[in-house]
Amino acid sequence: MEGHFVREKKTVREEAEKKETEKEETGKKEAGKKRQGRLGLAFKFILGLSIVGVCIMAGMAAAGVSAYWQSITWQYNEIAYQTARTAEGYFTGEQLAGYADAVYRYCTGQTGREEIDRIAESESYLRTKEQLDRLRSAMQANDIFVFVFDIDLLKNFDQEAYDRMEWNPIYYITDSYHIEEEQFSIGDSSAVLKDYVQDCIRAYETGVHADNYFISEGEFGYNTSAMYPVVQDGRTVAFIGVEIPMSTLQGNVRSYLVRTILVGSAITLLLLAAATWFLMRTLVVPVRQVARAAGMFVKNNNAIPDALRGIRTGDEIQLLSESVLKMEEDINSYIENLTRVTAEKERIGAELDVAAHIQADMLPGIFPPYPDRKEIDIYAVMTPAREVGGDFYDFFLVDDDHLALVMADVSGKGVPAALFMVIAKTLIKNRAQMGASPGEVLESVNNQLCENNESEMFVTVWLGIYELSTGRLTAANAGHEYPAVRRNGEGFSLYRDRHGLVLAGMENSRYREYELTLEPGEAVFVYTDGVPEATDACERLFGTDRMLQALNDRPEASAQELLLHVKAKIDRFAGSAPQFDDITMLCLANRNERKDHEGNNARRDH
Repeated sequence: MEGHFVREKKTVREEAEKKETEKEETGKKEAGKKRQGRLGLAFKFILGLSIVGVCIMAGMAAAGVSAYWQSITWQYNEIAYQTARTAEGYFTGEQLAGYADAVYRYCTGQTGREEIDRIAESESYLRTKEQLDRLRSAMQANDIFVFVFDIDLLKNFDQEAYDRMEWNPIYYITDSYHIEEEQFSIGDSSAVLKDYVQDCIRAYETGVHADNYFISEGEFGYNTSAMYPVVQDGRTVAFIGVEIPMSTLQGNVRSYLVRTILVGSAITLLLLAAATWFLMRTLVVPVRQVARAAGMFVKNNNAIPDALRGIRTGDEIQLLSESVLKMEEDINSYIENLTRVTAEKERIGAELDVAAHIQADMLPGIFPPYPDRKEIDIYAVMTPAREVGGDFYDFFLVDDDHLALVMADVSGKGVPAALFMVIAKTLIKNRAQMGASPGEVLESVNNQLCENNESEMFVTVWLGIYELSTGRLTAANAGHEYPAVRRNGEGFSLYRDRHGLVLAGMENSRYREYELTLEPGEAVFVYTDGVPEATDACERLFGTDRMLQALNDRPEASAQELLLHVKAKIDRFAGSAPQFDDITMLCLANRNERKDHEGNNARRDH
């Protein structure tokens, strides 16, 4: 048997060591995975600098493109207006005014087609159109066209007609569009983009072309348009439109972007390399030294390495290393103190555990306490809030026919209250066993407790002497909770006795006694304030109403069942809320035989 036991013990130890080894290996693997998953400080710096470089480069490119675009657009627009001025010279003043007047009258229905056809076939008109075609080709323009506005129609913009392509305030005099098949003929009409309507009206009325650019995008790409007013004798007689494509501008912008990106990337890479070298030397390497030293501190059982003392960067890194060094020294000091405190706490905990057992042994704990005394049913419980408490109960026979009942609550909690409780309990029991009445016992113990009471502690006490043969209860109350009395057919209710001053409150205090009789089947319930003042998570009190309801839930229950039921109700009410005060209860029931209406003995069955 001995050998078998040794082998079993050895096997258990080996299995425990194997599990511990597997646990350490698993921890190392998980730590390795975490290290692999973490991004290094150098990588984060490089990534951050790269993002900043890209943002700066993108901002510079956007600003450059915007400025470049505005500059080239202005140049193209100026070319368009210069072309329009050149085209104006191809007409004599009387000739252009005559063309414009004829076209306007024809388009508004004031004349027929004959005059328009005559102009279109005239040698001067055809020569001017040929000159405009050569000018358009020389300037690489998409279109040069001469037209008049129906100013009334232009001022009364009609969105619905515009959407139906029926709003056409432009009347063409001539058109040199680069696709001959799509050219407008003299007398044709077309619309104007609604975004430029107000600019056209302003140019017509003032004779000055708009300051802003007419930019449009169509099937031939970006175009800039000139709307040049021809003014004679202070009156705008016609407009010359020039449309020049900006395809070169788009190509130049793409070329500019490519150059900007290439140059910016090269500069960014150089700056990135220089910044990375500088940061690695001044920041990342020292931080790694600090991290490595911290890891060695943990690995070498809190042995402080010398690496931290060698970091002399003169900046926040040195401050960090000094802080880590100070932290490690403080940790070692804290561990030493914690070891001492833990040992002391364990010693105190062991002593408190012994004290709790001693305190529990001082209270009656065997039930039923008097198996041969069938005339009473008595039970008591105490649940301290700490290891030791200040509440106590007691009951003992003063003689064969008198039973003393004590319920008390010492101010404060913990060890001081427990010590004061031992003194009070001993004094009360000693004085009561001398045959004194409840009031005399309280008066005597009060004076004894007042002596040398520098801690100013006090105790509330309910003391009763119960006469077993008659059921008469003589009691006195020293600032304690009202007892609850169960009457036959009525259930439990508070018995509002008159309170005296707490014990140890003031010397020579007087305590009034009172008597009540418990008939067979009736009971008295005494308790400490931990019962009605038990709180739930919302800080609501259990209260005396809930206490009385719990007592009356089971009118025929024994004293033990009654107290356990009340305690269960308190626990259910409090839920997860911590217990702040000791909970102590005692119940005494009269189990004497009672006489029926014919004088026979009768006993209630339970």
